[in-house]
Amino acid sequence: MEYRKINGTKIPVIGIGTWDNGEPFDADVARKWKDAITYAMELGMTHIDTAEFYGNGLTEQIIGEAIKPFKREDLFITSKVWTNHLDYKGTLNALQASLKRLKTKYLDLYLIHRPSEQMNLKETMKALEHLQQNGLARAIGVSNFTKKQILESKEYLDRSDISAVQNEYNILNRNEDILDFCKSQKILFIAYRPLNRGQLSKKGVDILDRLAEKYRKTQSQAALNWLISKPQVITIPKSTNMQHLAENLGCLGWQMDKSDYNALDSISKEA
Repeated sequence: MEYRKINGTKIPVIGIGTWDNGEPFDADVARKWKDAITYAMELGMTHIDTAEFYGNGLTEQIIGEAIKPFKREDLFITSKVWTNHLDYKGTLNALQASLKRLKTKYLDLYLIHRPSEQMNLKETMKALEHLQQNGLARAIGVSNFTKKQILESKEYLDRSDISAVQNEYNILNRNEDILDFCKSQKILFIAYRPLNRGQLSKKGVDILDRLAEKYRKTQSQAALNWLISKPQVITIPKSTNMQHLAENLGCLGWQMDKSDYNALDSISKEA
């Protein structure tokens, strides 16, 4: 596994996302996800990304069961506070509820899931700072924020800082302005939907097809390799398929020619 650093702690460049993990929730779905999360951690994908919103809290409960056999200090767990809790007291309570479901004493990273017109951003950031200063969240950040909103968020912090930003980012859908900002501020960028809901896992994007053939890799491996070639970027592909989880690791340990990375950088949505 390859790693980046966040607040002096290492985090795998490839983790596992758990969004939209199957509804209605039943015993079979829960078992499938628990097995997938366990397998991912065994493979070294020890960054587990979740949120109180996923499965209405059930996803966090499943993760809490899956991590039991593992040493907590070997894991990196991220969760997020939903839009209906974006004030001081709401954020504090939401974190405590997430910890209870996850059966852990702290989170490695706690994010605002997405902005809301009704949020009290100042009070929410004060709550995140309080949680970090008291060791309940080792790092804090935001997700789906604009550059302007990130800058505003930073203004409300006195003793803490934003350590991570999570946004959708892949070959076909990306916001370079946010990534460039994170690079300039030395903020970790967490790319979700790295395979564009599976579109980049199959044939159909010509340049990706050519590069997969050139390097004898799958389309997924080439797309993920392009992502993690960027110094500030890690990613959290979502899958319950054991074969796909193992395949994702094939993005590690090799490099493309610089011209190929540049070609992928310049690809458009019309590709």
